[in-house]
Amino acid sequence: MTEQSSPVPSKAHAPSPLDIPARTAGAKPVPTRPATVQSGTGPAAAGAVQAGSAQAGAAQPSAAASRPQHPAAAPVRVTGAQALVLALEQVGVDVVFGIPGGAVLPAYDPLLDSEQIRHILVRHEQGAGHAATGYAQATGRTGVCMATSGPGATNLVTPLADAYMDSVPVVAITGQVSTNLIGTDGFQEADISGITYPITKHNFLVTKPEDIARTIGEAFHLASTGRPGPVLVDIAKDAMQATTEFTWPVPFDLPGYHPVTRPHSRQVREAARMIADAKRPVLYVGGGVIKADASAELLELAELTGAPVVTTLMARGAFPDSHPLHLGMPGMHGTVAAVGALQRSDLLIALGARFDDRVTGKLDSFAPDALIVHADIDPAEISKNRRADVPIVGDCKEVIAELIAAVSTDHQHGRKGDYGDWWAQLRQWRDKYPLGYVEFDDGSLAPQYVIERIGKIAGPEAIYLAGVGQHQMWAAQFIGYENPRTWINSGGAGTMGFAVPAAMGAKVGSPESTVWAIDGDGCFQMTNQELATCAIEGIPIKIAIINNGNLGMVRQWQTLFYNQRYSNTNLGDKKTELEGTRIPDFVKLAEAYGCIGLRCEKKEDVDAVIEQAMAINDQPVVIDFIVHKDAMVWPMVAAGTSNDDIKFARDMAPDWEAMD
Repeated sequence: MTEQSSPVPSKAHAPSPLDIPARTAGAKPVPTRPATVQSGTGPAAAGAVQAGSAQAGAAQPSAAASRPQHPAAAPVRVTGAQALVLALEQVGVDVVFGIPGGAVLPAYDPLLDSEQIRHILVRHEQGAGHAATGYAQATGRTGVCMATSGPGATNLVTPLADAYMDSVPVVAITGQVSTNLIGTDGFQEADISGITYPITKHNFLVTKPEDIARTIGEAFHLASTGRPGPVLVDIAKDAMQATTEFTWPVPFDLPGYHPVTRPHSRQVREAARMIADAKRPVLYVGGGVIKADASAELLELAELTGAPVVTTLMARGAFPDSHPLHLGMPGMHGTVAAVGALQRSDLLIALGARFDDRVTGKLDSFAPDALIVHADIDPAEISKNRRADVPIVGDCKEVIAELIAAVSTDHQHGRKGDYGDWWAQLRQWRDKYPLGYVEFDDGSLAPQYVIERIGKIAGPEAIYLAGVGQHQMWAAQFIGYENPRTWINSGGAGTMGFAVPAAMGAKVGSPESTVWAIDGDGCFQMTNQELATCAIEGIPIKIAIINNGNLGMVRQWQTLFYNQRYSNTNLGDKKTELEGTRIPDFVKLAEAYGCIGLRCEKKEDVDAVIEQAMAINDQPVVIDFIVHKDAMVWPMVAAGTSNDDIKFARDMAPDWEAMD
């Protein structure tokens, strides 16, 4: 973006951020209680019930975090930009992903003085947004990205939509033209607050320097409490250049925002009674369980009840894949056992799940005989797609903990479900229809084999990310996930180009973890410029390109539903197809970006090249796996059809009647 030429105040005219009295290490004030915004703009969390005031200063809050309050330091005179950086330090920010430009340039000057905040200069604002998401998903803390006005801000739109769909806590800070230019079509002006209104939990336009610190505190509080989500803070350039008094913590008022975390005890008791009475229950687990850090509680509940567990695409890792109670992933590309269990259940206990269309298939045929217990932090989700018989509003960690207590009480009184016949049926499905794939007669690599071997060699402690498409589904299916926050993908938005920048953010947030980005050749070409960021910033991620020379999932749909008419899915041309070449050469591209580039085309070389990549920990590594273009993702439920119509291979369906 072209930078504006407006001068930035000299640091001699105002105290440096380093002149502010240092806060006590680890002592980051937290709000006295949750709250919800009505000031500013944006659809701040539905279902808020109580007004009140709080204090800014929630240092990356979590359900378990509790820090003491500390009195505010004496006010000091700073620029609005310095107030911004100081506020970011106070809420615990340690890294910002961004690109400077004219309108946001005042903020970049004091950022240079911060000893706490690392700024990572990305190559595209989309990379900054996805990196903030990857950081947040891997750590549970709020990710931060920064951009200038106009095209810089609009380049954050896709990452914000992505974070909104997947309920990821991200704060995006954008510069805006000076207040006298707002609404005049000034250079690099865009109404980013209006543009992002539908895709943020809340957003702010800040035009006064005295509002900056309070707004940052509110933004982080909103992003990380209740149902998490992205918050945008758009700050006018002149507000950052003007001076103001800074103190911390800053009181703020968020009337109406009071997300309910503790469930109603009567609803929990009713859910426990239904579990005892059910014959075919299923614990239907969504990503809300991971966001609530409730995996340990989920394991205890499952083992206490003996009910089968299915984990959605966003919940992979919430429950160990190796556990005998786990049936796998449900939905369009889920296991036959998981899909069959949902369809034939008489009770679904939905925990942090939203009955997404990719799980339910044709909604009016989904789980037709099941009663529904639906627990979610967001009351707007409950009964949105499927009416709940027992709605429970609350944080999944608290809901499951109270459900454990209620079920335990029922057991003490002899009320316990008998699921023996149900498990006999489930084991039959699981044994008869395991996940599998075909090897190709011409010796071409099966992509599923490559991904399976990455999972086996890197192990369950690694963090795996994916773009969108076939490789995403194979990574969800063929890697065993034992721990939460080890599987990160773009679930709701389905954003191509997500994997590389998100992996970058995950590695920055979890530097001791091995981080693998499993990407398709189509996805990879949308954001591969962030390889330069990784090389320069010393972020040694590992990237496996599942290179079939095509837009694989689109090609699969063309094969199945469009009579094999392959319109614009081949990423090469007739010449490259005849020569067996691919454009670009990903090995040369990786090397041009300062990374290690490797290639693998034979099954017998797969383990060796993965192990070679695992041994390199000081540079990013890119492996170009040349795989067969005709590999498909199975099982599959065609879009808009009933889950009963699942195919476990092409033209091959389970014989439900023979097994019922």
